[in-house]
Amino acid sequence: MTNELHPYQDRKKLKWNGFFLSEHTAMVAKEKKERAIVIKPKEKLTEEEIGSILSEAVVKSKRVAVQLDKVVDDSYLPDIAGMVSGYDEAGIYVGGERVNFDEIRNVEFQSVAKWSELED
Repeated sequence: MTNELHPYQDRKKLKWNGFFLSEHTAMVAKEKKERAIVIKPKEKLTEEEIGSILSEAVVKSKRVAVQLDKVVDDSYLPDIAGMVSGYDEAGIYVGGERVNFDEIRNVEFQSVAKWSELED
């Protein structure tokens, strides 16, 4: 008799809304935040300046940050950072990624903070 007084109504999609994972929501928010960041261009270096910095990085085992001369959605791509692990006649390998010499806009040495210098 209670079924006649209160018939069951399926809430369809509404009943599944609680199953969205918080990780998914956080990932979507992070991607939205990253798209909002606009990376400004650094000074365009000459081939000689780029070569000099890369040579010193190889000889003295220094980390570098490479900005590519490539714009996507009115923003430069994030720097490719790491150690120079190899090179050939067309490009270099930085942090495991291959970068052609003609794509490089800027190269600079990158300092890594020691754990003892980090603040909470």
